[in-house]
Amino acid sequence: MYGELGNKLVQHAKRTQSLAHLPPYQTEMVRAVTREVRDLDKDVSAILEPFAGSFDPSTDAPTACALIVNHMCMKRNKRCLLAYHRVRSDKLEEMCWRGIDVLERQQQQSGKNGAEGSASLGAEVGNTSSLSPEEEEYVRQYSDLLAAYKGQWTDIDLTGSLEPPRDLFIDVRVLKDAGEIQTEYGAITLTKNSQFYVRQGDVERLIAQGYLQRLC
Repeated sequence: MYGELGNKLVQHAKRTQSLAHLPPYQTEMVRAVTREVRDLDKDVSAILEPFAGSFDPSTDAPTACALIVNHMCMKRNKRCLLAYHRVRSDKLEEMCWRGIDVLERQQQQSGKNGAEGSASLGAEVGNTSSLSPEEEEYVRQYSDLLAAYKGQWTDIDLTGSLEPPRDLFIDVRVLKDAGEIQTEYGAITLTKNSQFYVRQGDVERLIAQGYLQRLC
C-alpha cells in the first residue's frame, strides 16, 4: 500500500531522536520511497494523457478523486523523506557542536564491524558506515564551516556546555590513549586506564569525544 514505506522512515526518524548515536542510513527504503513517488507521478501523467490538458474535475469526479489521492500520496512521501533526512542532519550537527569527530568515529566503527564480520563469516565485508556518502560530505563541509566560525573567537569555547559546572575539578578515567595535553596546571599524558583529578574545563572536549570518562 502506498505510504507504508514512508511511515516506516518516519518511525526510524522518531527512534533516532532518542538515541545517542546515529543508526545506519536506510538506503534501500529511501530508494523505494523515491521510486514510489516516481510511479505515482507516472500514474498521474497516464490518467491525464487522454484529456490533452483539458481535464475538468467537475465533470469527472472519479478521475478527479484518483488524481487527488495520488497527489496526496506523493506529497506525503516527500514530507516523510524530508523529515527523515532533517532528523539525521540535526543529529549530525549536534554531534559536530559537541566536538565529536563523526567521520573518525564512523571509520573506527566500520573497522570494528568489518573485523567482527570477517572473523565470524570468513568473508569480505563491505562498507558498514552508518552514514550515506552524501551525509559524510555534509559532515565534512559543516565541520569546516563550524571550525571557521569558532576560529573568530579563539578564547571562547563555543561548543562547551551551557550549564555551569557543579565541580571545578573532577575525577576522570582514560578510555583510550590521547597523548599529552596541556592544562592550566601543566602537561599530563593520557594513557588508557589511567585516572586523573583535573579541572573540568580542561577535559570537557575529551569527555565529549569519548577519550575520557567522568567518574562519579
